[in-house]
Amino acid sequence: MGVCVEVVLWIVTILAAAVFGCTGIAKLSRSSSELSARGFTIAENFSPAAVKAIGVAEVAGALGLLLPALTGIARFLVPTAAFGLAALMVGAMVVHIRRNEYSSLALNLALLAVALFVGIGRLGVAPI
Repeated sequence: MGVCVEVVLWIVTILAAAVFGCTGIAKLSRSSSELSARGFTIAENFSPAAVKAIGVAEVAGALGLLLPALTGIARFLVPTAAFGLAALMVGAMVVHIRRNEYSSLALNLALLAVALFVGIGRLGVAPI
C-alpha cells in the first residue's frame, strides 16, 4: 500500500503544481483586462499589484510542492506549500462568496481538497 499511496501523492502533487503554476503565471504575465477577458474575475475587484502578489504566491506554492521533494533540500516545505495553497483557496472562496459567484466555488473547493490531500499526505502518511 505504501508504494500506491506514494504514486498517487506524486500524481496529485504534479497536477496541483501544474494548475497553480499555470494560474499564477497567467496572473503574472497578463494585464487585468486580459485576465477579465479570460474569465479571471479576480482582476475586476483587486488592484493589479494584488493580482500579481496572488500570482507570485501561486507560483511559489507550485514550486514548493515540487522542488524540495525533487532535490531533497528543505523537504518540510512540501506540506508547508500545500497548506499555504489551501489557505489561498479558502481566501478565494471567501471572495467568491462575497461576490455571489457560487459557480466558482466548486473549483476552489476541489483545489482546496487537493492541496489538503498533498499537505496531509506529505506531513504524515507518506513523508518525503
